Amino acid sequence: MLDVRRLVLLRDLAAHGTVTAVAELHGVTPSAVSQQLRLLEEETRTRLLERTGRSVRLTAAGHRLAEDTEGVLAALEQARSRLHDTEDPAGPVHLACFPSALVPLAAPFGDALEKAHPVLSLHITEAEPENAVRLLVQRRVDLALVYRYTNLATPAYPGVETRHLRTDPLVAVLRSDHPAARPEGDPIDLRELADRPWITAPAQTACGDAVLQACRSAGFTPDVRHTCTDFSAMIALAASGGHPVLIPRLATARLPTTLTVRPVTDETLARTIEVAVRHATAQEPAIAVCLDLLRDLGSGSAADAGAL
Repeated sequence: MLDVRRLVLLRDLAAHGTVTAVAELHGVTPSAVSQQLRLLEEETRTRLLERTGRSVRLTAAGHRLAEDTEGVLAALEQARSRLHDTEDPAGPVHLACFPSALVPLAAPFGDALEKAHPVLSLHITEAEPENAVRLLVQRRVDLALVYRYTNLATPAYPGVETRHLRTDPLVAVLRSDHPAARPEGDPIDLRELADRPWITAPAQTACGDAVLQACRSAGFTPDVRHTCTDFSAMIALAASGGHPVLIPRLATARLPTTLTVRPVTDETLARTIEVAVRHATAQEPAIAVCLDLLRDLGSGSAADAGAL
């Protein structure tokens, strides 16, 4: 009988490439990972790894076993799900959620879940999508709220299945005295903001890269005055300095009275919000009711986006 935990380590080595990365993923030492992989080779009586100095890579047999591991894990999840098919949902539910969805999405979800299923206990962990999926794959959470920017070639998250909740467009947040702050509902072209200093997320973050890509597609590179990852801080800086900022509409629920929100003409500038679960777990009673509630919350009209 092969040890499932060791199979998971092999699967993660195939996905992440180094023993160090796998160790960081699981919160253990590289030597502990190496030891478990050696034990897996003994269990299989097969050479799974090629070691050259400090580097290691999977053999053909190792790659086959790593691929088969996904099927093993899915079968185990399905077996667990079938055990609970006839049960009422109860117990703890762990949700990973990216920061800008905590207030507009996770909080009302928690309230709705408590009212509809008081025997379920929601536990929320703040995490950006990459870390949220990592927690999900490690079975440390049951669901993860994630996003992907539509104008970036973001690959699918490995090892999970996702369900679309809503599209969250990026909008321009401007001081009311800005020349482009026209009547509400009138989209602005990004080129109208080209001659002003900008506030953006840092380069090589998803939001920062999405905004930079949109500006370059519009024919200019923004003159970035401030960079930060916190949308609330961006809003405060926009209010104090008058610099434009592009942020998801969900992050604009509470703006100072001196600021206004305007849509932009670039319809590709948006992020899709999804809920991710492990394969074969969507039918588990507790997860199924969570998915239903999140779907209902996510299907609100575009006008409700700021207050979701």
